[in-house]
Amino acid sequence: MGDRLHVETVEAAKQNPSFAKALTDLLFQLADDDFILAYRGSEWLGLAPHIEEDVAFSSMSQDMMGHAVMFYEMLEQLGVGKADDLAQLREAKAFSNAILVERKNGDGEYNDHPHYDWAYAIVRSYVYGLYKQVRLEALTQSSYAPLALVSRKMMTEHRYHLMHWQVWLKQLANSTADARQRLEAAIAKVWEDAGELPHLGPNQGDIVQFGLIAEEEQLKQKWLALTKDIFDKAGLDWPGEPGVPQERGRYGEHTADLVQALATLSEVYRIDPAAGW
Repeated sequence: MGDRLHVETVEAAKQNPSFAKALTDLLFQLADDDFILAYRGSEWLGLAPHIEEDVAFSSMSQDMMGHAVMFYEMLEQLGVGKADDLAQLREAKAFSNAILVERKNGDGEYNDHPHYDWAYAIVRSYVYGLYKQVRLEALTQSSYAPLALVSRKMMTEHRYHLMHWQVWLKQLANSTADARQRLEAAIAKVWEDAGELPHLGPNQGDIVQFGLIAEEEQLKQKWLALTKDIFDKAGLDWPGEPGVPQERGRYGEHTADLVQALATLSEVYRIDPAAGW
């Protein structure tokens, strides 16, 4: 019965072009955010501060990649395209991820003198993770039942990620003066881009009208309140209103960092997309 209802729900979505367009736009944002940040997390493999964190960061990045796959598979069910192709074959201008998640981890490249910023990785992961928590909570009330269901499943796993980032934030905030200074610099850098996270792109009116997710301002205020509480408890100054980058990721405007990431991510897949990877 459950499978039949799922199929019927998907088919009903396809029959309403405006609803299907709004749903597709939202799903790409959800998928692309997790896909790209999971990749940036994977670049810490072998470079994290210690072996336990190397395993933990890799595991959480794998979880996030799994979430992206679920969203891409939902797009495939809607007839948008094959999930693997949607992730691997689109050009940067077709991606809807926020600029924050595509930024490089720091100077250098993974295979060429990587001088990555661990404080930035922690702050970015945590700030995005707190927004993702708010977004998932809103999605559990989505008018599209399959999206509400998969969001509930993700929330339990995601809470463990938040606990991990919270430990690191407190450690960096309350250890050495150097660690504190690096943390504060990372917060300032992340905050320059963070304001874009709640944006729903050019089709935000229909996305909200169809009940797919809450309004941008509601998401923003819940996320900021949650983040401020976390910062207060860690003894960190509140950075104020978050900035918005010049590029608008939700509108397909991206940096060279995303172009580089996609070239690396899809290098093998593009050799033979028809192969069974």
